[in-house]
Amino acid sequence: MPAAPQHDRVRAPGPGGEPAPALRSVSPSDARVELKIEVVLPEKDRGKEELSTGSKGSPRAYQGNGAARHFHADERLPTAHPYPGAQDCVEAAVCHVKDLENGQWDNGELHALGHKCPHYGAPLVKGVLSRGRVRCPWHGACFNVSTGDLEDFPGLDSLHKFQVKIEKEKVYIRASKQALQLQRRTKVMATCISPSAGYSGSTNVLIVGAGAAGLVCAETLRQEGFSDRIVLCTLDRHLPYDRPKLSKSLDAQPEQLALRPKEFFRAHGIEVLTEAQVVTVDVRNKKAVFKDGFKLEYSKLLLAPGSSPKTLSCKGKDVENVFTIRTPEDANRVVRLARGRNAVVVGAGFLGMEVAAYLTEKAHSVSVVEVEETPFRRFLGERVGHALMKMFENNRVKFYMQTEVSELRAQEGKLKEVVLKSSKVVRADVCVVGIGAVPATGFLRQSGISLDSRGFIPVNKMMQTNIPGVFAAGDAVTFPLAWRNNRKVNIPHWQMAHAQGRVAAQNMLAQEAEISTVPYLWTAMFGKSLRYAGYGEGFDDVIIQGDLDELKFVAFYTKGDEVISVASMNYDPIVSKVAEVLASGRTIRKREVE
Repeated sequence: MPAAPQHDRVRAPGPGGEPAPALRSVSPSDARVELKIEVVLPEKDRGKEELSTGSKGSPRAYQGNGAARHFHADERLPTAHPYPGAQDCVEAAVCHVKDLENGQWDNGELHALGHKCPHYGAPLVKGVLSRGRVRCPWHGACFNVSTGDLEDFPGLDSLHKFQVKIEKEKVYIRASKQALQLQRRTKVMATCISPSAGYSGSTNVLIVGAGAAGLVCAETLRQEGFSDRIVLCTLDRHLPYDRPKLSKSLDAQPEQLALRPKEFFRAHGIEVLTEAQVVTVDVRNKKAVFKDGFKLEYSKLLLAPGSSPKTLSCKGKDVENVFTIRTPEDANRVVRLARGRNAVVVGAGFLGMEVAAYLTEKAHSVSVVEVEETPFRRFLGERVGHALMKMFENNRVKFYMQTEVSELRAQEGKLKEVVLKSSKVVRADVCVVGIGAVPATGFLRQSGISLDSRGFIPVNKMMQTNIPGVFAAGDAVTFPLAWRNNRKVNIPHWQMAHAQGRVAAQNMLAQEAEISTVPYLWTAMFGKSLRYAGYGEGFDDVIIQGDLDELKFVAFYTKGDEVISVASMNYDPIVSKVAEVLASGRTIRKREVE
């Protein structure tokens, strides 16, 4: 993907304020296996790191069954030697010292990491290097250059780190063939030392909701050495899966969407209760009651119930073949019914537009109904929204804007027409409703756990609710956004749910972590990706560079004199650069991008 053009003045700063050095890429090969490694150059002032993995970690404290425990990281989480046998390794010269730019590693070392982001395989050579970490150019995940560890989300896995040495002015990399093939590293985890005999009535950590927040919470607990019982419960019939992908790839099967295989949960002692609905939480007795009467006690509780899609309230709302996209079964049925037929999508937000884009190659016709003047207007502004709308119209999507659905008409019980308040009648064999969602927190109303007027769960920076030992994360929470003066916000992004799940787990273990990630999201339509970072609600101006008609642009959203968010298409890695600047605590001024 093309890099940002020369007039881009936003640079992720290195030490002393200068732009961070670019990553270098070299691809030598061995007779037995291709060795493709990115050489990542650290900042000048970074302290010297040892290649050995055997150094002592600082003690960490956490609460388990009410008792404080201390352990050293290497004692709890033994790490296997990365190169168990010489026959498993390859070594190659990847470049000459003189190939490296002057001044890039005066007092530091070279670090070699896996070259693809484990989330979706983005080439990290096109990412952003700053503050001792590399940020993915596609979705914003960050990896520590010294260890390869995942430091910011999305994604679940880290990068492999390889040994580096310099001999006779040549840089050599030594790597495990297995590591080169896997391109990802799952952190070592503790196992449960007190596994249950079946699903008994007591637990230590109960997690309600098995989306990104719930799964990351469970994994973080195990990564940090927690060895007591963890129970993850979900309304879904499936193990945790990639829900945002549903609207981008409606044909995807549950096994293709799974975030972890069954064996993973067994191996790490994470119990998953599927099709399990919590109806009451008794905070006084630390007990959750399920719909079937089953009760589970907990020591610590994470509430990550997500949200429920809004439905239409018009005449004929109960006719067949009208869907919200919530499960793989929903998505699969929509594609099956839309094939060669007429599809109507109500709502021109991210979900609606992704569904419309996917259906254009499957359906006979695709129509979008939206109350606003342009798609994404409140989120991306009128000019960007109009440019994206034009892209859809060029792909045969018809828009009915500034109107709503007044009636769904059926023939023999099945949808046949969508009647609009503008009096237009649109032929429809299947309808997808994407008009927003509400937090799925009704079961908490009598619990004593605070909810705001909209049903969201307010939490502090540590993801703690008003009840000690009860945490919340994901789409159903409002939390203080650090770099926007701790403004309480709800951000229903996949990446944010990951980050909140980890912070909740760390604070269950008394680590006093705070949520500080910069929001980052993306969408994909007609093979083009739109990236977005920041929090742009309430923007009062949009500065656009590039060409909207060519869909090669970057849009800076400002409030007063400050850039509060950025969106781009075909302009990588500008959004990751801005995210890294914001994450460093620096404010980007309007005049810097005008």
